[in-house]
Amino acid sequence: MEEITKKNARAILVGLDITSTKNALSGWDIDSSLDELERLASTADVDVVCRMTQRLPLPDTRSFIGSGKVKELKVLLEQHDVELVIFDDELSPRQQANLQTDLSEEDALEEDRVQVMDRTALILDIFASHATTREGKLQVELATVQYEMPRLRGKWSHLEAEKLGGGVGARFGMGESQLEADRRMLGKRMSDLKREIKRVAVERETQRSKRMASGIFKVSLVGYTNAGKSTLLNALTDADVLAYDKLFATLDSTTRNLALTSGREITLTDTVGFINKLPHGLVDAFKSTLEEVNQADMLLHVVDASADNAEGQITAVEEVLREIGTIDKPTLLVFNKIDDMGEDGEQRLDRFRELHPGCEMISAYKEVGLDELLLAIERFAAKSAALMDVLIPFTRGELVQLAHTRTTIVEESHVAEGTRMTLRIPKGLVGQFEPFAVEKE
Repeated sequence: MEEITKKNARAILVGLDITSTKNALSGWDIDSSLDELERLASTADVDVVCRMTQRLPLPDTRSFIGSGKVKELKVLLEQHDVELVIFDDELSPRQQANLQTDLSEEDALEEDRVQVMDRTALILDIFASHATTREGKLQVELATVQYEMPRLRGKWSHLEAEKLGGGVGARFGMGESQLEADRRMLGKRMSDLKREIKRVAVERETQRSKRMASGIFKVSLVGYTNAGKSTLLNALTDADVLAYDKLFATLDSTTRNLALTSGREITLTDTVGFINKLPHGLVDAFKSTLEEVNQADMLLHVVDASADNAEGQITAVEEVLREIGTIDKPTLLVFNKIDDMGEDGEQRLDRFRELHPGCEMISAYKEVGLDELLLAIERFAAKSAALMDVLIPFTRGELVQLAHTRTTIVEESHVAEGTRMTLRIPKGLVGQFEPFAVEKE
């Protein structure tokens, strides 16, 4: 993908306030959405000069905001000497091309034309700079290629040849146009990326299968980006995962072991943060990473309690969970950052408790409420397990050890024949204990 932002670039943000019932029910008003877009711009090292909004029942098919607003925007660009405009929604290829033409001077050279980008392109730019693992980089590049493909028409600049593979001289056949060459090149790169991601996903699946075979209870952290998932993982497991106060500071999933209060071991996996209007291409590209969420026994939905639009963030996360088919998975809502709530903090926390009974309140940074959270996870884990009475002979000490690390022990005593236990056993381990099942005394 061509470079879409420059360090310390200056930009104008443009948002469309769509007057539809669906938009009103999303929990996001235009100001909240633009506030988030500004944070995204800041993460990409772009300085926001000003904002423009337009209120319409539906986007204008040609220019998204209508011809009158386009003229106003062009004046603003000249007044502030800005050559970058970021739209808060995904633009169609036609809208993007029209806006770039309308906002630029007629005789402007390609490098002097106003640069028009949308929320999707901005997020892709951030993801490209933050991906660290091989899988993460492949997933971001695939989403980028999928975004670029329909936008090739009318473009006269190529993606870097070395990034796409193949020599420049070998790209053109007799009579082949630049557009056709780009399409062929991107199509080949897309196939190569899908093949490589599939190979990496097989390796991840092997690791995941080992964890599933162990019968260990699996918990995935999900939530809005910057809700504090990585900080919580660090606080509970000493994982030393990167945790910055930036959107999408981490993209790659990280799994760590965690011992509950009873001594039972579980796994805790941090996953990529979600966001409002998360591009579908990114959801598709990150399907293999998000499989960690699908395979989890339980989700911890971490919410930034200090955020003004906390309820809207909850809705945005639930939309993504619904899209990947995990909305009905057992979920514990965890309100984080209660140490940063402001003067009306207690009232807001009471409101959260009223709206979301059974939720937990914590500060991962200050390590407040973590003991209560661990107990809540323990209760969830116990509910998912089969209750069984067993008598394990002294010669099978490894099973007793397994019971202590992988199950919840309700009762335990020693008798002449061995160790008698009442256990809550994860489904994956039931087969190992069944031969020693006994009637309850």
